[in-house]
Amino acid sequence: MLIAVVAGAPACSSGGGGAAGTTTAPGTPVAGGPVALQQQYERVVSAVLPSVVQISTAQGLGSGVVYDRRGDIVTNAHVVGSATNVQVRLASGSKALPAAVVGVFAPDDLAVIRVQNAAASLRPAVFGKSSAVRVGEIVLAMGNPLGLTGTVTDGIVSATGRTVSEGAGGSAVLISAIQTSAAINPGNSGGALVNLSGQVIGIPTLAASDPQMGGAAVGIGFAIPSDTVTSIAGQLIATGKVASSGRAALGVTAETVANASGQPAGVGVVNVTAGGGAAKAGIQAGDVILSVDGQQTDSVTALQSVIAAHKPGDQVKVRLSRNGSQSTVTVTLGTLTS
Repeated sequence: MLIAVVAGAPACSSGGGGAAGTTTAPGTPVAGGPVALQQQYERVVSAVLPSVVQISTAQGLGSGVVYDRRGDIVTNAHVVGSATNVQVRLASGSKALPAAVVGVFAPDDLAVIRVQNAAASLRPAVFGKSSAVRVGEIVLAMGNPLGLTGTVTDGIVSATGRTVSEGAGGSAVLISAIQTSAAINPGNSGGALVNLSGQVIGIPTLAASDPQMGGAAVGIGFAIPSDTVTSIAGQLIATGKVASSGRAALGVTAETVANASGQPAGVGVVNVTAGGGAAKAGIQAGDVILSVDGQQTDSVTALQSVIAAHKPGDQVKVRLSRNGSQSTVTVTLGTLTS
């Protein structure tokens, strides 16, 4: 598990998004040499950048992507946070517009906000299929890093299918994330990762942290894949909630517990979801989860990472401590919902 830090900014940020119901596969590589490649870069930036907006809350700045002409904008959950007052500034530089929070799904770090009465000014982005993304594919990251609106960086898709934790208190463990060498800086969160066909294939969210250097690891950033974005955003727009995430759930509310030395030593169960997998297996509030399928779970983040590697319906062995005695139970995982 690689721990990364969110690319949101307490003082600056960036955007991303896509058009509802519009998904096309990435196009073929650009031919014609460096001049043709440069021209394609320019065309893609010209086409997509107007769909990237700046989002402001009392906590800071972030980015979003225009999703449809009804005013829906997709962004990261950590950009919106708990804000009730959200302002959106379009790429045209017009005055900030008020936006309402439509829905938030923290496990995938996604949120949708809506700008009212701005349909004529909105240009929805086009989403590609992240399932068709190839390692080595050239991509552009668009957003507002460090408050610099309309910033574009480039790189390649370095890997796909990564599982990463936001770390530093982050609540999300992202699955199937796209790793890119395009620079992702504070404020790029919620922006657009775009292929050379002008399609959004991901939402930049994280920059890997280097524990030895004490800062971001250069050239290692992560984006939520567009297939996840369109699925979650569609549900949030329709109902404000997520009923089908495709992610596994243990069925508990938990917190990290510490040993006598103050070090994380397990996951304490605070509540058990009635009818969920944990409840059916006999797990109770007050139990401490020590491992899942032999993988130590000394913190909530560790537990989330192990569960994220599974699918709903999978069976896992959970080792528990209860009143000083240890036991192992088998849990059939459910589906993570809002």
